[in-house]
This record gives sequence, C-alpha cells and structure tokens, in this order.
Amino acid sequence: MRTGNEPSTARSPLRMRLWLSVWGTAWAAFGLTAFLIADRPGWAAACGVLLLITVTDFCLVVRRIRQGPRYQPGRDVPPYDPEDPGPGRKRRGR
Repeated sequence: MRTGNEPSTARSPLRMRLWLSVWGTAWAAFGLTAFLIADRPGWAAACGVLLLITVTDFCLVVRRIRQGPRYQPGRDVPPYDPEDPGPGRKRRGR
C-alpha cells in the first residue's frame, strides 16, 4: 500500500544498475587484462574479484528485470492487489 510520501511515478533503479554493471564489467575486464600483461598479480587479482562482483550483479539485475513488476516471491505472499484508482479515474488495461 502507498503511504502517501512517495512519488506516484516512482521507477525502479534496475536499468541504471544494469548499465553501471556493464560499465564496471568492461573496466574490470580491461584492468584485469592490463595488469596481467604488466605482470602485476595483486592488482590483477583485485580486478578479477571486481569482475566477478560486477558480473554477478549484472546477472541478478537481468533476473529481476525479467521477473517483471508483478512478481510474487512465493505461496505465503498474497497476490498483488492493485490500488483503487479513485473516483473519476479509469483503470488502465481493463
């Protein structure tokens, strides 16, 4: 239920996280390659860990985006109850 203090057109930051993880993956892969070529194993390991984190974040974000806005996590969670549009407003999609 809405509490009244959030904007009515709130958006999820998943698309922003998606592009940030793509950007981080590219830079971490570049850093890993560059430090392997420069024979710096410590920095290469740090970039490898960062690459693993960014790829994991990318996979989680893509999974959440594919679940959609009406995803229900399990049987113990009641189904989504759309809010009443109020007087004078029509429901979209019906």
